[in-house]
Amino acid sequence: MPLDPQAQAMLAAYSGMPAIDFAQLTAPVYRAMIAAGGGFAAGDQIAGEEDWIIPASGGPLAARLYRPTGDGPFPLTVFFHGGGFVACGLDTHANLCRCLAQRAQTLVLSVDYRLAPEARFPAAAHDACDAARWAYENARDLRARPGPIAVAGDSAGGNLAAVAAQQLRHGDVPVAHQLLLYPVVDCATEHLSYTSLGDGYLLTTEMMRWFKDQYFDAQANRADRTDPLASPLATVDLTGVASATIISAEYDPLRDEAEHYAARLAQAGVLTTHQRWPGQMHGFASALGVIDAADRAITVAARALHAALNA
Repeated sequence: MPLDPQAQAMLAAYSGMPAIDFAQLTAPVYRAMIAAGGGFAAGDQIAGEEDWIIPASGGPLAARLYRPTGDGPFPLTVFFHGGGFVACGLDTHANLCRCLAQRAQTLVLSVDYRLAPEARFPAAAHDACDAARWAYENARDLRARPGPIAVAGDSAGGNLAAVAAQQLRHGDVPVAHQLLLYPVVDCATEHLSYTSLGDGYLLTTEMMRWFKDQYFDAQANRADRTDPLASPLATVDLTGVASATIISAEYDPLRDEAEHYAARLAQAGVLTTHQRWPGQMHGFASALGVIDAADRAITVAARALHAALNA
């Protein structure tokens, strides 16, 4: 279907901004650009938010715990924000986390993993696995219900959630579900949607190339990009990975890799639900109050989380 009119209006609002010269762009400048944006609704009202510092192998990580209203104890979901491995943080994705917490009736622990290029691959992947393990092992301190956890994330955060689900599948951290919103799952290959949808829909092919150049050391072997810690789609054996809900966007250069990953999981016998959101572009679920489909997509995602955590 055509691009949603509300998404078109959002793109039009950005069209007057100066073009980005990715050959000269630095991570601090890009982060400042993201920080100057916003304007989205704050998300659902919840019972409370708590800031935490959690230990990890690469150093302590800031995190924020979102607690829904209602009668607990609640299960636990560990969330990783998007931003191309380079930008964003706890504040940029607070609205999404509040809605997931309230609508899925789950605690949501949002993790401020290390960003590139200051901390290149595999720093963020290690942080994600460490954070998920710590959350499970410290559920009592978080006042979470004992039992399996879920992992969730959007874009680059979807990559980290998928990595954590894979890496923890044979260990002692039971993962009940992985919720992946338009995830990056292949850092080595540009799928066809990079060409067909790589310009004019907010996230561009040029931007994705810049993100990957920040995340990976240019002097390192390009094999890093095919490592399962970077590209979950590259994992040969996907059996035993947690059940998945994957939401892709019709007008997103990452669409094809997300949908390929959903198909691969299903082929491996993993219970997988995939939905391509019609008329939408990358990142739309964060645009609460601007794009009506954001509210509907979060509700779908939250219902999947709730069902998996309470199965």
